[in-house]
Amino acid sequence: MTSRPDTPLLDTVDTPTDLRKLEPEQLRQLSDELRAEMIDAVSTSGGHLGSGLGVVELTVAIHYVFNTPDDRLIWDVGHQCYPHKIITGRRDRIRTLRQGGGLSGFTKRSESEYDPFGAAHSSTSISAALGFAVANKLNDKPGRGIAVIGDGAMSAGMAYEAMNNAEQAGNRLVVILNDNDMSIAPPVGGLSGYLARMVSSSEYLGLRSLASKAVAKISRRVHKAVGKAEEYTRGMVTGGTLFEELGFYYVGPIDGHNLDHLIPVLENVRDAEEGPVLIHVVTTKGKGYAPAENSADKYHGVAKFDVVSGKQDKGPGGGPPNYQNVFGETLAKLAETDPKICAITAAMPSGTGVDKFAQAHPQRSFDVGIAEQHGVTFAAGLAAQGMRPFAAIYSTFLQRAYDQVVHDVAIQNLPVRFAIDRAGLVGADGSTHAGSFDVTYLATLPNFVVMAAADEAELAHMTYTAAEYDDGPIAFRYPRGAGTGVAIPDKLEKLEIGKGRIVRGKESGAGKVALLSLGTRLAESLKAADELEAKGLSTTVADLRFAKPLDTDLIEKLMRTHEVVITIEEAAIGGLGAHVLTFASDSGLTDAGLKIRTMRLPDMFQEQDAPAKQYDDAGLNAPHIVETVLKALRHNSAGIEEARA
Repeated sequence: MTSRPDTPLLDTVDTPTDLRKLEPEQLRQLSDELRAEMIDAVSTSGGHLGSGLGVVELTVAIHYVFNTPDDRLIWDVGHQCYPHKIITGRRDRIRTLRQGGGLSGFTKRSESEYDPFGAAHSSTSISAALGFAVANKLNDKPGRGIAVIGDGAMSAGMAYEAMNNAEQAGNRLVVILNDNDMSIAPPVGGLSGYLARMVSSSEYLGLRSLASKAVAKISRRVHKAVGKAEEYTRGMVTGGTLFEELGFYYVGPIDGHNLDHLIPVLENVRDAEEGPVLIHVVTTKGKGYAPAENSADKYHGVAKFDVVSGKQDKGPGGGPPNYQNVFGETLAKLAETDPKICAITAAMPSGTGVDKFAQAHPQRSFDVGIAEQHGVTFAAGLAAQGMRPFAAIYSTFLQRAYDQVVHDVAIQNLPVRFAIDRAGLVGADGSTHAGSFDVTYLATLPNFVVMAAADEAELAHMTYTAAEYDDGPIAFRYPRGAGTGVAIPDKLEKLEIGKGRIVRGKESGAGKVALLSLGTRLAESLKAADELEAKGLSTTVADLRFAKPLDTDLIEKLMRTHEVVITIEEAAIGGLGAHVLTFASDSGLTDAGLKIRTMRLPDMFQEQDAPAKQYDDAGLNAPHIVETVLKALRHNSAGIEEARA
């Protein structure tokens, strides 16, 4: 086990106030120590590594130059904020990252005054920073809004919507474009650093302002022409014409690891009357840690690892396949004989399994970037033209495209297939990534079919079923992580739409208890059935498979032949349980004393923890199912005795 890094200078810095007491020439050492501390911390907790390593110097420079927390600093996505957390009073808890009761892996308002805005989804930072900046302007208070946004996040339309509306903030808004893939500009060196310092300097801005006023007196037409000439001249040198058109004063590109460049540019921007300003910095993801720099994914997300070798502790191999890989491989196989199948993902090819499909069918695989809204409507267009598109998007990310799901898919009844990954609780990523709401927000829509896979074999069947379904939109959800280990049959089954299955007991047989499961709580339902049987309570277990349309025939038979019916789902209120209750009420099935209970995720945002612990806290494991049944039976017995008396 390696000892913790030696960090004498970092040990003197608890908050940015301490940081600002240092001399500029000390910041290089501080950055090196901060990087070493972050590497060591993430090696013990796991989490996002490469993104944070790339912004160490930028983090130091921003907090050194600007007056945080009065100047509101917003890290887009938030997974790059670990160095920020270390120097904003949270170093003593940094090794609790992403653990139950520990620090969040993203920025979080309740955690620190230095986290003014929670961010775990992409491309929200500029809008939020604009809100802070304008609020201060309206209230005549000092303080800027500073957004640090990655180049990947610039693929989302929301970033451009915000920039198009940003001019009214003036110099109170600063946007720092962290280009860590050199996707916008070539490598930068001394010349570009010099140019950035020059065009952000007070002398240049003052001369520019003076010249602008002088030309304005000549004629409006000449003034406009000269302004365009100056803008495009700088744009040809620096590449900022697009941002200038959106109302920003563009500075860059500059080396995001060179503090001698960063500090004076940030100081110039801080002191400038010109604005809003966009500073383009070029960084290296994984900077300063060789295993990360040499890795294809730059160690974006890592398990616990050995600092010296970089080897990650990913646990024993050879277990069941991950659900997303089952989906991706199944879809790729189906596409071998169906040329209409295509796959769309929004910047998450490996996370959704679309990478498996892309390897086999590259011409029919589309990564639209962080643009879920576009991805859904793109899929709708493909479907309208006779293709069979699969939009593979995390449950929590699909929320960003809900209007497109309704307006462009459901209303037009287009056969877009939604493969919804990360359904249910997701562990260390916490509430921002939990797939809690998709059953509710999809099953409420006319024309939709909504399925949930109980295991990886069911997922394969549902993928095939979706491929063969051309009558309208269809969705199937599945969780994060490894499957249950069941075998996936060579011949897939086309499921009958809206039909569930009995997995324990008989459909026609009477019993005491019926458990209606949707999704992967089926395993816990079967465990609960074992315990209930041991208590002498005959129990039937059904895997409903469909939240919409409901298998009303099966549900009615079970309700008429059982005393207690329990619905179990890893989804929020308003999902399966609500639909079953509505059906039972409308059909008069509750009029004769039937006891129905719905088990679902609690009406709250659950914090990060181990998934098993999260489901235990949610009350969705076997003991909770048993307890729910026994309480219902006791209540029923008490009611009968009271009526007799």
